[in-house]
Amino acid sequence: MAFQSGPILGILELDEGLLPDSPCRIPRKGSLTDPATFGRLIITHTVEGALAETVIRGDLPLEAACVTAARRLVERGAAMISADCGFFIRHQAAVSAAVNVPVAMSSLLLIPTLLQQLAPAQKPAVITADSRHCSEDLFGIESPAERARVVVGGIEEGEYVRNALARPFVRTSVNQIEQEVAACVAQLRIESPEIAILLFECTGFPCVTDVLRHKTGLPIYDITDLCRLTLAAIAKPALP
Repeated sequence: MAFQSGPILGILELDEGLLPDSPCRIPRKGSLTDPATFGRLIITHTVEGALAETVIRGDLPLEAACVTAARRLVERGAAMISADCGFFIRHQAAVSAAVNVPVAMSSLLLIPTLLQQLAPAQKPAVITADSRHCSEDLFGIESPAERARVVVGGIEEGEYVRNALARPFVRTSVNQIEQEVAACVAQLRIESPEIAILLFECTGFPCVTDVLRHKTGLPIYDITDLCRLTLAAIAKPALP
Protein backbone atom coordinates (compact mmCIF):
# COMPACT_ATOMS: atom_id res chain seq x y z
CA MET A 1 0.00 0.00 0.00
CA ALA A 2 1.05 3.61 -0.46
CA PHE A 3 1.97 5.32 2.79
CA GLN A 4 1.04 8.92 3.46
CA SER A 5 3.67 11.43 4.48
CA GLY A 6 3.47 12.57 8.05
CA PRO A 7 4.94 12.17 11.52
CA ILE A 8 6.99 9.02 12.02
CA LEU A 9 6.02 6.69 14.86
CA GLY A 10 8.93 5.33 16.87
CA ILE A 11 8.35 2.15 18.89
CA LEU A 12 10.38 0.75 21.76
CA GLU A 13 10.49 -3.02 21.30
CA LEU A 14 10.91 -5.87 23.75
CA ASP A 15 14.23 -7.69 23.67
CA GLU A 16 12.89 -11.00 22.35
CA GLY A 17 16.14 -12.24 20.86
CA LEU A 18 14.65 -12.60 17.38
CA LEU A 19 16.87 -12.66 14.33
CA PRO A 20 16.24 -9.89 11.77
CA ASP A 21 14.76 -12.39 9.29
CA SER A 22 12.62 -14.28 11.82
CA PRO A 23 9.04 -14.94 10.63
CA CYS A 24 7.90 -13.76 14.08
CA ARG A 25 8.99 -10.25 13.09
CA ILE A 26 6.33 -10.05 10.38
CA PRO A 27 3.70 -7.64 11.79
CA ARG A 28 0.15 -8.87 12.19
CA LYS A 29 -2.68 -6.98 10.52
CA GLY A 30 -3.89 -4.23 12.81
CA SER A 31 -0.95 -4.51 15.18
CA LEU A 32 1.10 -1.63 16.59
CA THR A 33 4.10 -2.57 14.47
CA ASP A 34 2.15 -2.94 11.22
CA PRO A 35 2.76 0.17 9.08
CA ALA A 36 -0.65 -0.36 7.46
CA THR A 37 -2.30 0.25 10.84
CA PHE A 38 -1.36 3.92 10.60
CA GLY A 39 -0.88 4.25 6.86
CA ARG A 40 2.70 5.35 7.35
CA LEU A 41 6.18 3.99 7.87
CA ILE A 42 7.26 3.28 11.43
CA ILE A 43 10.65 2.73 13.02
CA THR A 44 11.57 0.51 15.96
CA HIS A 45 14.43 0.10 18.41
CA THR A 46 14.97 -2.80 20.81
CA VAL A 47 15.34 -1.86 24.47
CA GLU A 48 18.37 -3.78 25.69
CA GLY A 49 17.48 -6.19 28.49
CA ALA A 50 13.72 -5.66 28.12
CA LEU A 51 12.65 -9.29 28.26
CA ALA A 52 8.88 -9.73 28.39
CA GLU A 53 8.90 -11.09 31.94
CA THR A 54 11.18 -8.27 33.09
CA VAL A 55 8.93 -5.56 31.67
CA ILE A 56 5.73 -7.20 32.93
CA ARG A 57 7.03 -7.64 36.48
CA GLY A 58 8.84 -4.31 36.58
CA ASP A 59 11.47 -5.81 38.86
CA LEU A 60 14.60 -4.54 37.10
CA PRO A 61 15.66 -0.97 36.27
CA LEU A 62 15.11 -0.32 32.56
CA GLU A 63 14.71 3.45 32.53
CA ALA A 64 18.20 4.15 31.17
CA ALA A 65 17.79 1.59 28.39
CA CYS A 66 14.36 2.99 27.49
CA VAL A 67 15.70 6.54 27.39
CA THR A 68 18.61 5.48 25.19
CA ALA A 69 16.31 3.69 22.75
CA ALA A 70 13.84 6.60 22.64
CA ARG A 71 16.60 9.13 21.95
CA ARG A 72 17.92 7.02 19.12
CA LEU A 73 14.44 6.82 17.59
CA VAL A 74 14.13 10.61 17.76
CA GLU A 75 17.55 10.96 16.14
CA ARG A 76 16.26 8.75 13.32
CA GLY A 77 13.24 11.00 12.79
CA ALA A 78 10.53 9.75 15.15
CA ALA A 79 7.97 12.45 15.94
CA MET A 80 6.28 10.31 18.61
CA ILE A 81 7.39 7.49 20.89
CA SER A 82 5.33 4.47 21.91
CA ALA A 83 6.21 0.97 23.11
CA ASP A 84 5.40 -2.62 22.21
CA CYS A 85 4.28 -3.61 25.73
CA GLY A 86 1.77 -1.78 27.90
CA PHE A 87 3.87 -2.38 31.02
CA PHE A 88 6.48 0.04 29.66
CA ILE A 89 4.21 2.67 31.25
CA ARG A 90 6.47 2.40 34.30
CA HIS A 91 9.04 4.34 32.27
CA GLN A 92 6.63 6.90 30.79
CA ALA A 93 7.87 9.77 32.96
CA ALA A 94 11.56 9.08 32.34
CA VAL A 95 11.17 8.86 28.57
CA SER A 96 8.89 11.91 28.39
CA ALA A 97 11.49 13.93 30.27
CA ALA A 98 14.30 12.77 27.98
CA VAL A 99 12.91 13.58 24.53
CA ASN A 100 11.20 16.56 22.93
CA VAL A 101 8.40 14.65 21.19
CA PRO A 102 5.07 13.29 22.49
CA VAL A 103 5.39 10.00 24.38
CA ALA A 104 2.58 7.47 24.80
CA MET A 105 4.12 4.30 26.16
CA SER A 106 0.89 2.47 27.02
CA SER A 107 -2.85 2.42 26.50
CA LEU A 108 -3.12 2.56 30.31
CA LEU A 109 -2.64 6.31 29.96
CA LEU A 110 -6.26 6.40 28.76
CA ILE A 111 -7.80 5.13 32.01
CA PRO A 112 -8.53 8.56 33.56
CA THR A 113 -10.17 9.65 30.30
CA LEU A 114 -12.31 6.52 30.06
CA LEU A 115 -13.60 7.01 33.58
CA GLN A 116 -14.80 10.45 32.53
CA GLN A 117 -16.66 8.93 29.57
CA LEU A 118 -18.82 6.75 31.80
CA ALA A 119 -21.69 7.33 34.19
CA PRO A 120 -20.63 6.95 37.87
CA ALA A 121 -22.34 3.57 38.14
CA GLN A 122 -20.49 2.19 35.11
CA LYS A 123 -17.01 0.68 35.08
CA PRO A 124 -14.13 0.36 32.61
CA ALA A 125 -12.34 -2.98 32.43
CA VAL A 126 -8.64 -3.36 31.69
CA ILE A 127 -7.79 -6.59 29.85
CA THR A 128 -4.12 -7.33 30.38
CA ALA A 129 -1.59 -10.02 29.61
CA ASP A 130 -0.95 -10.47 33.34
CA SER A 131 -3.36 -9.11 35.93
CA ARG A 132 -0.98 -10.01 38.76
CA HIS A 133 1.29 -7.14 37.77
CA CYS A 134 -1.29 -4.67 36.43
CA SER A 135 -1.60 -2.79 39.71
CA GLU A 136 -3.53 0.38 40.55
CA ASP A 137 -0.37 2.48 40.72
CA LEU A 138 -0.12 2.19 36.92
CA PHE A 139 -3.51 3.80 36.33
CA GLY A 140 -2.66 7.46 36.97
CA ILE A 141 -5.62 7.87 39.34
CA GLU A 142 -5.29 9.40 42.80
CA SER A 143 -8.86 8.94 44.04
CA PRO A 144 -9.39 5.58 45.79
CA ALA A 145 -13.06 5.68 44.76
CA GLU A 146 -12.15 6.11 41.10
CA ARG A 147 -9.51 3.40 41.31
CA ALA A 148 -12.14 1.04 42.68
CA ARG A 149 -14.23 1.52 39.54
CA VAL A 150 -11.52 -0.03 37.34
CA VAL A 151 -11.96 -3.77 36.82
CA VAL A 152 -8.87 -5.76 35.82
CA GLY A 153 -8.73 -9.16 34.15
CA GLY A 154 -5.81 -11.06 32.65
CA ILE A 155 -4.91 -14.07 30.54
CA GLU A 156 -1.74 -14.97 32.45
CA GLU A 157 -2.69 -18.64 32.63
CA GLY A 158 -3.15 -19.01 28.88
CA GLU A 159 -1.09 -20.10 25.91
CA TYR A 160 -0.43 -16.54 24.70
CA VAL A 161 1.53 -15.47 27.76
CA ARG A 162 3.30 -18.83 27.98
CA ASN A 163 4.46 -18.45 24.39
CA ALA A 164 5.47 -14.81 24.89
CA LEU A 165 7.72 -15.77 27.80
CA ALA A 166 9.25 -18.75 25.98
CA ARG A 167 12.82 -18.71 24.73
CA PRO A 168 12.93 -18.85 21.81
CA PHE A 169 9.81 -16.72 21.40
CA VAL A 170 6.75 -18.58 20.09
CA ARG A 171 4.06 -16.76 18.10
CA THR A 172 0.47 -17.47 19.18
CA SER A 173 -2.29 -17.74 16.57
CA VAL A 174 -4.80 -14.92 16.26
CA ASN A 175 -7.63 -17.39 16.92
CA GLN A 176 -6.04 -18.43 20.21
CA ILE A 177 -5.60 -14.81 21.30
CA GLU A 178 -9.23 -14.10 20.44
CA GLN A 179 -10.44 -17.10 22.44
CA GLU A 180 -8.41 -16.22 25.52
CA VAL A 181 -9.32 -12.53 25.53
CA ALA A 182 -13.00 -13.23 24.80
CA ALA A 183 -13.16 -15.74 27.67
CA CYS A 184 -11.58 -13.22 30.03
CA VAL A 185 -14.04 -10.51 29.00
CA ALA A 186 -17.02 -12.85 29.36
CA GLN A 187 -16.00 -13.86 32.89
CA LEU A 188 -15.44 -10.25 33.95
CA ARG A 189 -18.87 -9.23 32.67
CA ILE A 190 -20.47 -11.99 34.72
CA GLU A 191 -18.63 -10.79 37.83
CA SER A 192 -19.12 -7.08 37.09
CA PRO A 193 -22.21 -6.37 34.96
CA GLU A 194 -21.45 -2.65 35.30
CA ILE A 195 -18.62 -2.92 32.77
CA ALA A 196 -19.39 -0.54 29.91
CA ILE A 197 -16.04 -0.08 28.17
CA LEU A 198 -12.88 -2.12 27.64
CA LEU A 199 -9.23 -1.13 27.50
CA PHE A 200 -6.68 -3.57 26.10
CA GLU A 201 -3.34 -3.11 27.89
CA CYS A 202 -1.45 -5.70 25.89
CA THR A 203 -0.04 -4.62 22.53
CA GLY A 204 -0.65 -8.14 21.25
CA PHE A 205 -4.42 -7.66 21.45
CA PRO A 206 -5.12 -5.07 18.69
CA CYS A 207 -5.20 -7.88 16.11
CA VAL A 208 -8.51 -8.98 17.69
CA THR A 209 -9.91 -5.61 18.78
CA ASP A 210 -12.32 -5.15 15.88
CA VAL A 211 -13.67 -8.69 16.14
CA LEU A 212 -14.30 -8.33 19.87
CA ARG A 213 -15.93 -4.92 19.42
CA HIS A 214 -18.56 -6.66 17.32
CA LYS A 215 -18.84 -9.70 19.59
CA THR A 216 -19.12 -7.78 22.87
CA GLY A 217 -20.97 -4.71 21.63
CA LEU A 218 -18.70 -2.63 23.87
CA PRO A 219 -16.36 0.23 22.98
CA ILE A 220 -12.77 -1.05 23.07
CA TYR A 221 -9.63 1.04 23.18
CA ASP A 222 -6.08 -0.20 22.59
CA ILE A 223 -2.61 1.25 22.04
CA THR A 224 -3.23 1.84 18.32
CA ASP A 225 -6.13 4.18 19.11
CA LEU A 226 -3.90 6.27 21.38
CA CYS A 227 -1.16 6.38 18.76
CA ARG A 228 -3.57 7.42 15.99
CA LEU A 229 -4.88 10.27 18.14
CA THR A 230 -1.38 11.47 18.96
CA LEU A 231 -0.09 11.20 15.40
CA ALA A 232 -3.12 13.13 14.12
CA ALA A 233 -2.28 15.98 16.51
CA ILE A 234 1.30 16.37 15.24
CA ALA A 235 1.95 18.74 12.34
CA LYS A 236 3.16 17.14 9.14
CA PRO A 237 6.75 17.98 8.15
CA ALA A 238 6.98 21.10 5.98
CA LEU A 239 7.42 20.44 2.28
CA PRO A 240 10.84 21.37 0.86
